[in-house]
Amino acid sequence: MQLFYNPNITESTETFSFEKEESKHIIKVLRKKDTDILFVTNGLGFLFKTEITLASDSKCTVKILSFEKAPASKFHLHLAVAPTKMNDRYEWFLEKATEIGIHEITPIICDHSERKVINNERFDKILLVAMKQSNELYLPKLNDAVTFKEFIKLEKGGLKLIAHCEETEKKTLKSVLKPNENITLLIGPEGDFSEKEIALALENNFIPVSLGNTRLRTETAAIVACHSVIFVNEEK
Repeated sequence: MQLFYNPNITESTETFSFEKEESKHIIKVLRKKDTDILFVTNGLGFLFKTEITLASDSKCTVKILSFEKAPASKFHLHLAVAPTKMNDRYEWFLEKATEIGIHEITPIICDHSERKVINNERFDKILLVAMKQSNELYLPKLNDAVTFKEFIKLEKGGLKLIAHCEETEKKTLKSVLKPNENITLLIGPEGDFSEKEIALALENNFIPVSLGNTRLRTETAAIVACHSVIFVNEEK
């Protein structure tokens, strides 16, 4: 199934038109024509079956034939990950985490962060392409970048974890994960979290965890954590 995206459609929508760029891709590149069927999501769990009524490369118009909604997850995974020095590594994390099934991402600026500015518009596009490619119907939420101290102050429910590399007492990620539990997990930059940040996290009831016996890159750690949580929540 090839999946298309339109954020504005709802259960009550009867017809809609794609924007010019998407219309051109549908008609000129994919060679779709009148009466062809397209599957569309709004990123909120809905899958719409539509039929092309106007095969225009400037304004492809479709009518909705039917729709269904995928059940929402019984858990919520929120990764707060420091931007990497090389931007393409963070983009790789965003793509793969979306394919795996992450729900929410917050870039956090830490004491040791070498990159402190991100391009949200580009990151949003990466999430969107990954969602469509993997036939996911829920688009992950990408929050604006905030400092570590700002993030710690935000109200968060569920299990709160911090993965760091300091040689202190930590639990394994596997030992603390349970199915159907909301999780917020912090992952630091290449230089790891500072001692002050780790202490602040512990003061705010974050549990320190280990992701394994080897030292992982930021983006690798994020993917390991993401897959571990999804794996624990797989239905038998």
